[in-house]
Amino acid sequence: MLAFRLRQPAEGGSPMYPGRFEYSAPGELHEALSTLDRLGEGAKVLAGGQSLIPLMKLRFAVPLALVDINRLPGLDGLSEEDGELRIGALVRHRDCERSELLKDRFGVLGDAAPQISDPIVRNRGTVAGSLAHADPQGDWASALMAAYARVVVQSSDGQRELAVEELIQGPFTTALEPNEIITEVRVPDPGPKAAGTYLKLERKVGDFATVGVALHVSFSNGSVGRAGIALTGVGPRNIRAAAAEEALAGTALDDEAIGEAARLAAEAAEPRSDIRGSADYKRNVVRVFTERGLRTAAQKAEEGWT
Repeated sequence: MLAFRLRQPAEGGSPMYPGRFEYSAPGELHEALSTLDRLGEGAKVLAGGQSLIPLMKLRFAVPLALVDINRLPGLDGLSEEDGELRIGALVRHRDCERSELLKDRFGVLGDAAPQISDPIVRNRGTVAGSLAHADPQGDWASALMAAYARVVVQSSDGQRELAVEELIQGPFTTALEPNEIITEVRVPDPGPKAAGTYLKLERKVGDFATVGVALHVSFSNGSVGRAGIALTGVGPRNIRAAAAEEALAGTALDDEAIGEAARLAAEAAEPRSDIRGSADYKRNVVRVFTERGLRTAAQKAEEGWT
């Protein structure tokens, strides 16, 4: 294990440097977990660092220690096993953007990947790290929530699984304990006939979402078997539009069903007026994006999936 301490900046020095912290780079998962056990709430896990490091430089986050997991083996896998998609803790946004696995049946994830920030962030940032950060404007949480994904969480005491909506508890708040690490994200098999998309309104390329809507639909016998709809940037956390999902179950995804689901999704939103737009404007974008995304799924169904 590698460990050292950074020097404390001189009196009157620039505030754009992090405070003093202990740094550890364990080579095995059990070492990382034992380090978290020892350090407790003062430690932060470092993977891509694209959210954590800027917060540290601004002194919004002042961890006593960083546990760098980039040397841990076996956490960088991106594969499909028995139809289930598995995304390791060290899989970068870039890996998802380039993967052929995140197409077709997992299309909501394939659409979300290239819309994550900018290429520099996508090169280093990780899917699991984005979930652990729990930014209400984070794209991955909504895309994975729509796909009914679960996260595998590991501690020295054992392993547990949480649905993404169980993990994300509020703005920058998760159900993770201080001694736990997300080791994998698992996306269930949506069946052979599934379609999805992620629609994002942003002020410029690479910006946070003003509004984002993730949609994922599985078809069975010509109708909707299960639908997933999740919203970004319109509440204190990523929101599942449960009523809209329930309204779609068993429907033929016709104009009436799409319109009703879009209305219910807009009702589920909890937007606030700000410099990006009024609450009414954002709620209307949710409605329009939901309609647009469901029509995309319906079009794919008409092209031979039913």
